[in-house]
This record gives sequence, structure tokens and C-alpha cells, in this order.
Amino acid sequence: MAFQNRLYMILFPNTALVGSQLAPQDFGKHFNSASSKYYSGKLIFAEIDASFRHNNFDIDATFGALKPHADGRPKATKYVSTYRVLEHVDFDAILELYITTADGATLELTQGEYEARHQVGFVRVFAEISPVSMLALSDYNFMEFSKTITSPKSMVGAPKMFYTQIELDIEEFLKDIEANPLMLPPIPDIHPAVLRDSILEIQRYKDKHTKGLSLSNPLGKVSFRSLRHGFMFASQEQNKFFRLPSPAEIEKTNYRFWKSM
Repeated sequence: MAFQNRLYMILFPNTALVGSQLAPQDFGKHFNSASSKYYSGKLIFAEIDASFRHNNFDIDATFGALKPHADGRPKATKYVSTYRVLEHVDFDAILELYITTADGATLELTQGEYEARHQVGFVRVFAEISPVSMLALSDYNFMEFSKTITSPKSMVGAPKMFYTQIELDIEEFLKDIEANPLMLPPIPDIHPAVLRDSILEIQRYKDKHTKGLSLSNPLGKVSFRSLRHGFMFASQEQNKFFRLPSPAEIEKTNYRFWKSM
């Protein structure tokens, strides 16, 4: 049987460009149930146009090595590169984005216009996913944040970034911690007092727009339900947005994913 050679860019839990003969749904399931490299957790990956080429990647050699197994099974993975991947992938070559739960259920996200309207000065929590993994607090909105973290002047960003926003009701959190200083963290691995002090610092100093919260993002420990808007590929010149449907929408179209998201 002839299998289609596909190109995937893994974005979480690490970053890699991978050749595969698996369709996207099977590729997502492979990492959590069929791979010899044991992994249990979320997976985020994008399908890249198979005709995409860049001097940094020997994609033709990888595709040439994609041969079905002797028993007829398709070749699941053949790595192209794990180094400076996102930096050298053209956004125009990114076709679809996929998110996979720990039990292997995969949801396809399609590109769309970013149309959300934002409250000015509202403090938000951003999870930078690739190539930098950090958690940041900012009063920039989802789009404005992209220009900051991809700026050539930024010492903690990169020319291209992939990120999302974690849902947090800031005002409600500030009320809760005032009433109960020993409350549980609303975001894993971030002490509530640290989060409170960081929020107050952003609100107090009008010339301060971003503040780092953690050197790693907690994406592996939070539900996909806690993410807001979707996922953004960003650079100074271009953005590519993939909307995350609401849980109610997902329940109607992909019940298996909804159950474990």
C-alpha cells in the first residue's frame, strides 16, 4: 500500500520537524499509545505543506527514508530536525494545527482571523510555548503581545514565537487571595502571592507592560479548557492565528476530545 508522506512540526512538549506516513489523527495517537519513546501528556503539532523546503532542513532525505515496515505498517516518524525549527519554517507553509490530549484524542484547528475585542489595560497571562517556554504577565492584548516577544530588542523572546493565553479572572483572583492568603494556586507552579504581587506591579507602573512569571509554562498541567482564544504564530512581519473552539462547540464535533480535554 502506498502511504502519503507528511511533514509535521511538533510544538509541545518539545519542538521538532518530523516526516511521517501517518494521518494527523493517527500521528497524535501514536505518541501517547504506540510510540516506543514513552510519553504521556498533551501534544501540539502542525501539519506543514509537504512541498516546503528550506536549506536548514534535508526534507528530501527524510522523505526518502520513509518506508513502510515489513509488515505493511506505515512509518510513524522520521526526524528532520530538532534545532531552530520554528525559526526556519515559513508561516505560509503551516496548513493546520492539532492539539492532542493525554489519551490520544486529537482536535484539528483551522486558521482564521483574530477577531476578539479587548478591554484596554486588562492584565493577561500568556504561555510562550515554542521556541521559548515561559509564562508571562502582560497588559498587552493577544495581538500586541506578539510584537513585544518577537522584537529584535527583546532579550527574552525570539524572531518567531508560538504562544497562547491562559484564562484567569484577575479581579476575582485578587479578591480571593485577599480573603484567603493560603489559597491554592490558580495556575500550577505559580505561588499565589507571587502572582498577586506581579499583577499589582503591572497595574501600579504604567510604563511596565510585561513581567515574567516562570521559566517554564504549565501547559502540561492545565486543561485545554483553561486556554483563551487559541494559538498564535507570531513574528514582526506576520501572524497566523488558530482559534480554539468553545467546549460546547467541541462537544458537538469531537466528543472524544471533549471528554478528556
